[in-house]
Amino acid sequence: MRYNGKIEYAQARKIRERNTHIYRMAHLPIWIWVFFLAPGPLTFSLFAHGFSKANLAWLSLVLIGTAIAGFYEQLPGVETRPYILRFDEDKPNPLYRKVCYTFAWSAVLTFALLNLSGLAIAAVTGVWYMNQIYHYAYLPLAALILLLGAAGKLPRVGPSTKGEGTERRYFYGSVWAVTIAQTLLLVLWKVLPAAFAHTREGNMVKLTAFVGALALMGFAAYRGILPRTRPIVPGELMVSD
Repeated sequence: MRYNGKIEYAQARKIRERNTHIYRMAHLPIWIWVFFLAPGPLTFSLFAHGFSKANLAWLSLVLIGTAIAGFYEQLPGVETRPYILRFDEDKPNPLYRKVCYTFAWSAVLTFALLNLSGLAIAAVTGVWYMNQIYHYAYLPLAALILLLGAAGKLPRVGPSTKGEGTERRYFYGSVWAVTIAQTLLLVLWKVLPAAFAHTREGNMVKLTAFVGALALMGFAAYRGILPRTRPIVPGELMVSD
């Protein structure tokens, strides 16, 4: 199918030889959040029951780990100099990028798919099984995504950075879609009246809003309307994170 969305030309973009301190520091919280979400059942407990000692202990480990990795420039976007300068260059993809983006894909996909499953079941049966879903399904799903990443079968985690100009849009498009949909779902949980929110009709409203947000944002990403979702036609030197 011919792509009719917005595109970017590499030669029209400003070359960035070095990452500013603000740019590098802005990326650090992203990776803190990615690795903090990694133990899904613990994250589910956080949203269901509040912050616990286990959450605090895991957050402390993540803060230490990301601080060390950031200091040694082993986090995407936290490097002093951008690793990728030419989008069509067949350049080896370093291990830290593979690891970070694999865990980022896991954070994006696992929570979205499990929440979608729980919403669908609740809309049909009127019963919520989110605790059971996260308890039994999270680890197999996360393990599958990690295995795909280890095999280089996910965008931005392959052995080469040659397809970065296209693969980055798949990643950012997914992040945009899932983040907006999850935020909307959280808002609905808070604002819908309790007497309605836990009925089948209320569950259907949440499911419809969640799926609609995913579809709408996914289409916007496909068309290149959202930031960092336009295909980049290679040519001149360029940078990526």
